[in-house]
Amino acid sequence: MRIFLFLLGLSCLGYVNAQTADALIQSVVAKINTVNDYKAELQIKAAIPFIKVPIADATIYYKKTDKFKVESKGIAILPKQGLSDLTGFLSNTKSYSAILGEDKTINEHKTKLVSVLPSAENSEIILAKVYISPTDALIYRTVLTTKSSGTVSIDYEYNHNKQYALPSKLTFNVDIKKFKMPKSVASDIRNNDKKKKYKENEKGTIVLVFTSYEVNKGLSDAIFKED
Repeated sequence: MRIFLFLLGLSCLGYVNAQTADALIQSVVAKINTVNDYKAELQIKAAIPFIKVPIADATIYYKKTDKFKVESKGIAILPKQGLSDLTGFLSNTKSYSAILGEDKTINEHKTKLVSVLPSAENSEIILAKVYISPTDALIYRTVLTTKSSGTVSIDYEYNHNKQYALPSKLTFNVDIKKFKMPKSVASDIRNNDKKKKYKENEKGTIVLVFTSYEVNKGLSDAIFKED
């Protein structure tokens, strides 16, 4: 009888944890869902060992649910994993299961880890470790393991648009050899490989700084049509 009660207690605990994990994600998704569209100016700084990548300026457009466009005259190394891909993935609650994990303080913000496992075998995301603040329902770090780009770690900072869960800054740490780069940068990396080999799992950093947000102004669908 005691064993039965113990096992029942473990089962109930797992259920409560799952509910809490789901509730944390839903608190973030609720903020994301208040955004029908946005436009923002973007500065992109990439630090890749042995490769000089100039700072790029871009304009980014988003419209619910999956319209996404970037305009830039320079080389825009823009990881979609922390932007449209993760947002779409978390918004579809039927596409994954969530497990509550450890507490962790990130840049003075107390967060809880939620490990998110996709249900579909063909999902680009293999595992998402999402650190969410229960206080303000914001993501402060994500560690994504993906099929095409290896493991990508993302740190989030917020300013005036916290109510929409729109970041003011994203810092990506990427696996250089696995991460999808623009063709010109990828060519430089291949040429560099011949001269000096990158170490296994060597990292590069990409920093995105967002300014001049315009949220829920009613972007036209024509913006997203390919030229």
